[in-house]
Amino acid sequence: MQQAGAGRRVVVAGDGSGDYAGIQEAVDGGGTVIAVRPGTYRGRVVIPADRPDVTIVGLGRRAGDVVIADDRANGTPNPAGGTWGTTGSASVTVDGAGFRAHNLTFANLFDEAAHPEITNRQAVAVLTRADRVAFTRVRFLGNQDTLYANSSAATTIARAYFRDCYVEGDVDFIFGRATAVFERCRIHSLDRESTPRGYVTAPSTDIANAHGFLFARCAFTSDAPAASVFLGRPWHPSQDPNAIGQTVIRDSRIDAHIGPAAWSDFGTWPWQDARFAEYRNYGRGALITPDRPQLTAAEAATQTVPAFLRGADNWSPDRHL
Repeated sequence: MQQAGAGRRVVVAGDGSGDYAGIQEAVDGGGTVIAVRPGTYRGRVVIPADRPDVTIVGLGRRAGDVVIADDRANGTPNPAGGTWGTTGSASVTVDGAGFRAHNLTFANLFDEAAHPEITNRQAVAVLTRADRVAFTRVRFLGNQDTLYANSSAATTIARAYFRDCYVEGDVDFIFGRATAVFERCRIHSLDRESTPRGYVTAPSTDIANAHGFLFARCAFTSDAPAASVFLGRPWHPSQDPNAIGQTVIRDSRIDAHIGPAAWSDFGTWPWQDARFAEYRNYGRGALITPDRPQLTAAEAATQTVPAFLRGADNWSPDRHL
C-alpha cells in the first residue's frame, strides 16, 4: 500500500519555487512523480521499500542539467560510529519496486585525491535492490563501485533496465547480483595511475539465477592506454561459492583499452569459473582470443534483452519506456 498523498506529481526546485527544495523531502512527502528543475541537489536519497512506483524526472534539456549527488566513501567516518561501508556510501538507494528515473545525473562526488587517509574508496552513486527498476537517459558518475545493481537477498531476483545511459568509473564500477540489462549505453572507463587501469564489471550473480549482466548495443570507451582495462572479474561477496557472476556483452563496440585478455581473476577466484561471454562485438578492442569466450549463435539466441527482463510478469520496459 502506498502512503497517503502518493499518486501525485510534485516539483523540486533548489531556489524554493517548487513544492519542495530537496529530493528526499519530496520522496518523504509522498510524491509519486517527482519533477526536478535544473540544479545540483546534495544529500543522501533513499527510496524505501514501502514506496513503489516512484519516478524522478529531470526537467532540464540534458541529463547533466539535474544532478543528484553525495560524497561518502566506504571508509568515510559515519557520525553514528565506524565508517559508512560500501552499501552506506550510496548517494541514492532504491528499495522501492517499479522505480524509474529519466533525464538526470546521479553522482558520488567523493574526492579520492583529497582524502589520502581513506583507503577504502568504494563510493557508490546508485544502489538498486528492488525489482523492475528502469533508467533512461541517465548518467552515473563516480570512480570505484559507481553503480551497485543488487537485490535484497542472494536468491532474490531483482531486474534493472538501463537504456541510453552513461556509466563511468574505474574499479568494478558496475557490480552486484541483480539481473541488469544495459541497452544502447556508453560504458566509460576512467584512466587512473595504477596497473591495471581498471575493471568494468564485478558481477556476483547467484548460481540459481540464469541472468546476470547483459550489455546489448553498447559502447565501451576509455581514455586509458590500450589493453589496460579488463571487462570484468568475478566477485564472491564474503567468499560465497554460489556467486557465479555473469557478464554477457553482445553487438557492442569495444575500444582499444580492452586487450587480448579481457577478464581477470578476483583474488583466489578464477575468471574461467564465472559466466563471461561475448558475441558479435566490434571495434579495436573486440578481439577474439582463447581468453575471450564467445557465444555460439544458439547460445546467443537465449541471451537476449527479453530473456533477461520478462520473467513471470512479462515485464517489458524495453518496449514501453
